[in-house]
Amino acid sequence: MIVQVRMCVPEELSQAVIESCSGEPGVAEVALHRGASVVPPGDVILVFLAREAVEALIEKLHALNVQERGSISVTTPELLLSDRADKAVAEAPGEGADAMIWDEVSRQTGEDSKLTWSFLAFLVLATQLAAIGIVTDSTIAIVGAMAVGPEFGPLAALAVAVVRRQWRLGRRAALALGVGFPVAMLAAALTAWLSVPLGLFPTDALDRGSAVEFIYHPGPYSVIVALLAGTAGMLSVISRRSTALVGVFISVTTVPAAGYVAVALVLGEYQKAAGSALQLFLNLIGLVVSAVAVLVFYRIITKRLPRDAAVRLRRKTQQPRR
Repeated sequence: MIVQVRMCVPEELSQAVIESCSGEPGVAEVALHRGASVVPPGDVILVFLAREAVEALIEKLHALNVQERGSISVTTPELLLSDRADKAVAEAPGEGADAMIWDEVSRQTGEDSKLTWSFLAFLVLATQLAAIGIVTDSTIAIVGAMAVGPEFGPLAALAVAVVRRQWRLGRRAALALGVGFPVAMLAAALTAWLSVPLGLFPTDALDRGSAVEFIYHPGPYSVIVALLAGTAGMLSVISRRSTALVGVFISVTTVPAAGYVAVALVLGEYQKAAGSALQLFLNLIGLVVSAVAVLVFYRIITKRLPRDAAVRLRRKTQQPRR
């Protein structure tokens, strides 16, 4: 996969940036447009390179403070026909599908972790759907609530914050979760409290719901599913496969557990409320732990790949000619 990196830099920094780009394995093209940038004044440099080589290049650009003195943007062309580009992809260490761009992951998770009105709205709506599914014993409504829930964004941001020690990002994600879930649970509890006297569901509704017993009965598989879902979720973020996130949302019992806590407290089912609260806690912790493990694994692998590629290249050049 070929990626385009566009840089806006001051004129005095252009030569150093071009040298960094030209010496990077996996680079297919480097173009310099002198004076093309008006605000801020400077040059525009375009680089086409393999996606697996982007992280190493960005590290060099950070060392030159390009992000402070100018800007860096990374985009993926819809179509690029070039034998040189194909050769660059073949020469770059690793695979494009497995390549990780740390700044890209940090920005994406950072945007998804903000405590916004839309985040609160989705979490409240998801918890309401879960509560309805619980009192009506509707698996479909509960699955729908899982799909609507936006909680994986802050959880992924927490994992990134732990691995990269971006504590500001971690505080923002913790705030979104710490405010979002209580607000959503309070709204669900209020709805349940108003629904009982209206006769929308009986007070023994939780005793009839055989399809939702798994919510307040946490066990080993609760942790296992959370770990698997967190791994799949972080992999989907890294590889930019958003479709896989839907499966992650549906597989974990975060929003349904939050809805069950709210309904159970209103109906006086405190033991079931405690069980569902434990379910919620185990799922949240499992998701973050597995996401951290994936990021640590990728950090180790991405550091080894350039070194392994250099060793292979050195061995290849040292082979005697026949």
